[in-house]
Amino acid sequence: MAPTVKTILEAGFKLENKYIPDYNDLGHLVDLLKTSGYTIVLTQGVWDMYHVGHSRYLIRARAFGDVLIVGVDSNELTRQMKGSGRPFDNFDERTELLAGFSFINILTRRDVGQHKYELIKLVRPDVLVMSKTTKSFTERDKKALGKHCGRIEYLEAQAPPTSVSTTAKIRRLQLEGAEELAGRISKAIELEVISYLGKDGASG
Repeated sequence: MAPTVKTILEAGFKLENKYIPDYNDLGHLVDLLKTSGYTIVLTQGVWDMYHVGHSRYLIRARAFGDVLIVGVDSNELTRQMKGSGRPFDNFDERTELLAGFSFINILTRRDVGQHKYELIKLVRPDVLVMSKTTKSFTERDKKALGKHCGRIEYLEAQAPPTSVSTTAKIRRLQLEGAEELAGRISKAIELEVISYLGKDGASG
């Protein structure tokens, strides 16, 4: 059953009550919510390797209005923007995780082949929330977006970049992986040397 205004406004945790991939359905529901007087907030992103900074950001975004809509970038769009190694968590896992938070009311999909304004132009939010660190929109883009929303709120990164950010996590994993590999190589060389010396002593 398609989500309704009632199911959207109830603080549920089921993906089927929040995820609206069809933009026609989403547009119709947004119109109903606006007609009913609800303030619509929109934000969008990858939400890969979800961490506390993401939660802080989304909770702050939700505080700007009554209904928070979150656009989630598809796997293909994420690879296009961030490289072939991303995302670490696939789209289905990311949307299911986000559906578990009561401060998120609606989830939808952003994909390749769409104009980067498409979701914004569809929803025409009362408040568009963007990260100050986003690289997806140029300064020219940001000025153009003003005609598609009531106002734009820019949020700083909500977590210390050296501790819990996605980038920091990736660097830590890479570092730990490199250290583990170096340890294995060192151990293998040590065993090879011991074996060689043992053979050399035996031949003497």
